[in-house]
Amino acid sequence: MPVAPSPVLPRYGKGSLADVMPWMLRTALAPAGAAHEVPPWMVDHDTSVAHRVVLLVDGMGWNQLRARPHVAPTLASLAGSTITSVAPTTTATALTSLSTGTCPGEHGVVGYRMDMGASVMNTLRWGDERGDLRRVHAPAEVQPCQPFMGVRVPVVSKAELEDTGFTEAHLRGSRPVGWRVASSIPVIVAELLAQGEPLVYAYYDGLDKVAHERGLGPYYDAELRACDNLVADLMGALPVGTALYVTADHGQVQVGSNTIKPPADFMGLVRRQSGEGRFRWLHAREGAEAELLAAATHLYANVAWVVSRDQIVDEGWFGPVMRPPALRRLGDVALVPFADISFDDPTEGGHFVLQCRHGSMTAAEVEVPLLVHVA
Repeated sequence: MPVAPSPVLPRYGKGSLADVMPWMLRTALAPAGAAHEVPPWMVDHDTSVAHRVVLLVDGMGWNQLRARPHVAPTLASLAGSTITSVAPTTTATALTSLSTGTCPGEHGVVGYRMDMGASVMNTLRWGDERGDLRRVHAPAEVQPCQPFMGVRVPVVSKAELEDTGFTEAHLRGSRPVGWRVASSIPVIVAELLAQGEPLVYAYYDGLDKVAHERGLGPYYDAELRACDNLVADLMGALPVGTALYVTADHGQVQVGSNTIKPPADFMGLVRRQSGEGRFRWLHAREGAEAELLAAATHLYANVAWVVSRDQIVDEGWFGPVMRPPALRRLGDVALVPFADISFDDPTEGGHFVLQCRHGSMTAAEVEVPLLVHVA
């Protein structure tokens, strides 16, 4: 059997998404013109600026961006470094770490689909097959950490996302400023900066959507080119004395139809599944935890890191703090592919086969850009 690669674990406290907003807020709220020490995980630049803008492009991994400088010349021209996403490399978890400045084990949004006891909840929809679960699982109780350190940061995001459970969980207390077409983003940001806002957070999700539906082909390149134009337009709208930071929540892996459906005898050891195809949590039937781990290792160690909950916690995949509610949402065994595959869960649903996926701890999914432009 070939030797498995090592997972790329998040660099919590040393250059992860969870480290970005605390630094931004400290510098944005300091006296005007004050210089600040630049942490080693960020590109050295003039920090004595009046305004800061953080743009997160959903799904724009460092490896995919670096492979396409001809498609995204504006982004390729920016000073940049890599930081890591979090575990798992999924939008709900990563965006919550960004906004709260905390690790997944602390904020508790530990995956795309979480075991909430009575059911498995889709965290982006904040619901299950019965519908919205905000009355059952209050977002502020599931995710208790205060976004943006309690500062009312303006958030420039899709208008239709404003009144959702996930938004309430990871952006409550912020100031929503919705857009309906992407071309409005630079205009809105410029207006907010003209009003004197020291920090603006903007979110764009088009690249992730295209990758999921179309893969890393010509449609992806076309959308990345549109993202590059968006960044160029944003740069052109910035007043002098503004720093723009461009980052992402995760990268992508082309999987297509390479989805493994575990055999029935193996699934007889499983009570339920949660997580997602590239970070699949298996919740064992009572008393079958050790047998499930052994069986999963035997079947899938050649394509995935097969990891127990205890190992993941001990190795700090979810950060140095693991609150009891977050721990209860984890399964007993995780299947985390290093091969370009995913693991099936028939209860997950979906309208089409996802061409690109994310969630695992490969470099393609974990490493994200942190690019800087100072106007």
